[in-house]
Amino acid sequence: MKDKTIDYVLRTTWLAVQKMYNEEAAKFDSTMATGFTLLSIDPEKGTPSTALGPKMGMEATSLSRILKTMEKKGLIQRKPNPEDGRGVIISLTDFGLEKRDYSKKKVLTFNEAITNNIPEEKLRHFYEVAEVINDIVSNKKIYNQSE
Repeated sequence: MKDKTIDYVLRTTWLAVQKMYNEEAAKFDSTMATGFTLLSIDPEKGTPSTALGPKMGMEATSLSRILKTMEKKGLIQRKPNPEDGRGVIISLTDFGLEKRDYSKKKVLTFNEAITNNIPEEKLRHFYEVAEVINDIVSNKKIYNQSE
């Protein structure tokens, strides 16, 4: 394990998880990104388009492409934001709600498989380590932005 860097382990693990989700989603002519987006939209009220990107940690251009595809497939609809005339609320259609439930079941199945195979204490440490890494990266504690 000493010859592998932390970022290598994070990256390869995430790529394996992403591949697994994409293989599952492909069975239903979908992608992991679509499933993640469905899960990020409030199923009852919808979500303002401007809040969706930051919530998902995605750039606006990438999210815009996903939303356009989802709209074409009938998963979402865009409605004017009643609180901000310039904004748009992204809402799930009935079909979108159905696919959201499917995505949620897949995520919960993955979560259950992991929690059934890793002791609670190790998982707690995993979450603690992930939180520290997130904090260090998010607060730019590694690289000086002026370099």
